[in-house]
Amino acid sequence: MNVLIVESNPNLGGLWQRHMQRQGMEVRLEQGQPGAIKALQTHAYDIIVLNLVIERGSALAIADFASYRHPDTQIVFVTDTSFFSDGSVFQLSANTRAFVQSDTPPEDLTAMVEHYGARLPS
Repeated sequence: MNVLIVESNPNLGGLWQRHMQRQGMEVRLEQGQPGAIKALQTHAYDIIVLNLVIERGSALAIADFASYRHPDTQIVFVTDTSFFSDGSVFQLSANTRAFVQSDTPPEDLTAMVEHYGARLPS
């Protein structure tokens, strides 16, 4: 499974990345919109773990680009704020599968990634 993580905090993103790699996933970590867009221009991902509040760029722009360029790519949004706590993020991004707090245990986040990122047999 190919995973793209977009997280401004390199310690948190690295924690998620290492945990997912231990589960056999191929994981790329980017810290902002420029790197994420470049990654999406050159590679298809099964799933993106995307912090709604990133320091460089817009998470919703990344989600929109992913939806256009790779319509089968799923998105798990994470956040440490109450912004979008009403669930409206699901209306803004059709590929959104989950919306969780950034302090979700890495093993739980990895389980969500495994579940939502799994490709159905053709």
